[in-house]
Amino acid sequence: MEKSEEAALTVDEEPISAAPKEVAAERAASMSNKPICSETSKRSDVCEVEGDARLQGSSQIIFLPPSLTDREWKTKPYCRKHDPPAMRNVKEWTLKPFPGDAPPPQCSVNHTAPALVFSIAGFTGNLFHDFTDVLVPLFISAYQFRGEVQFVIAEHKSWWVSKFALIFKQLSNYEIIDADNDDRGTIHCFPRVIVGLSFHKELSADPARTPTGYTMAEFKSMLRKAYGLERPRAVPTGDQWDIRRKPRLLIITRKKTRVFLNERGMTDMAMSLGFDVRVAEPGMSTDLSKFARLVNSADVMIGVHGAGLTNMVFLPDGAVLIQVVPFGGLDWLARETFKEPAPAMRLHYLDYHIKPEESTISQQYAADDPVIKDPYAVHKRGWNEISRIYLENQNVKPQLGRLRETLLEALKHLPHGRHGRTEHD
Repeated sequence: MEKSEEAALTVDEEPISAAPKEVAAERAASMSNKPICSETSKRSDVCEVEGDARLQGSSQIIFLPPSLTDREWKTKPYCRKHDPPAMRNVKEWTLKPFPGDAPPPQCSVNHTAPALVFSIAGFTGNLFHDFTDVLVPLFISAYQFRGEVQFVIAEHKSWWVSKFALIFKQLSNYEIIDADNDDRGTIHCFPRVIVGLSFHKELSADPARTPTGYTMAEFKSMLRKAYGLERPRAVPTGDQWDIRRKPRLLIITRKKTRVFLNERGMTDMAMSLGFDVRVAEPGMSTDLSKFARLVNSADVMIGVHGAGLTNMVFLPDGAVLIQVVPFGGLDWLARETFKEPAPAMRLHYLDYHIKPEESTISQQYAADDPVIKDPYAVHKRGWNEISRIYLENQNVKPQLGRLRETLLEALKHLPHGRHGRTEHD
């Protein structure tokens, strides 16, 4: 977010309300000095104005009365401002005063609801970034309006908007405005405009910072309503798990990187513990509604660190998320992305840390190589090396006896979990 050179302040000649001209001028000057844009976190800036705001999407400009600002403000409305590669394709928006003494741009369309402007460029298309960079911040910013807010999307992608249309319909009562394809010259007039979304932490909404104290519990409730998910809580239908309703384990599988090499063995072992096991691989073309229902049917979900674990947002309250953390000193990454968000989603969290002998890395490097002996030395080379070595070129084979203990621990967290045990215990 940056400010351009100051422009001359222009104040209407007529007094504001019934106040004397001097007081009116002082009030207008005070309003113009109030920052339009502010940093809501190291990841996001939000610009907000209330008054006669005139938006021209095709040029990414919002015109404002000089009583609201005497300068230009610029921002890119995507929640990764610290990340140049992510921001490269995000267009900059400008909020600026009406031009000089000329009449303001004429309204083509008048709106009664406020506008919320955001971009879906960046890293969208990766489910983790879809939620952490856009959908959760959108919930934080829009939920307060109870549907009475107009979304204006920059870098619009029809397939992406269609994929998450059911979520948009929960948050806004209005058809989305595609800023890029809006007729050139069209001016949308709003009583209030917000440019940019508020970001708190990965997959998180801090109730101390949301406008009315809403939380990730409300976010999950909104998702259940959007996708018609039947299970708000991970509970059996009767007093205990039985043959009719075994606790369900969902294994999130991968085909290219961080692959489970002993998936069949994992499945058989879990079944021996009394689990009903399902295996699924989410992807960009996955029917999100169908996959959300599958995840919601699970009591325990396990997967190697990656975007697929973002589906935790569809798990019922009280379910267990097990993150398999690849070898390579990646505790910090596992913690920030999925471990820390889990409690606010009312989920139990467990992790399983891959040892060198459970990783294909042990076949690629000598035991005394820093990649195995001192991963943190590798970390000093930067993110690209961390990703290349430990994320893009590692498959895993969890030791079944050790993994069994983790699954038994997961059963303990489930309602009536003690009944999920079998004679094999």
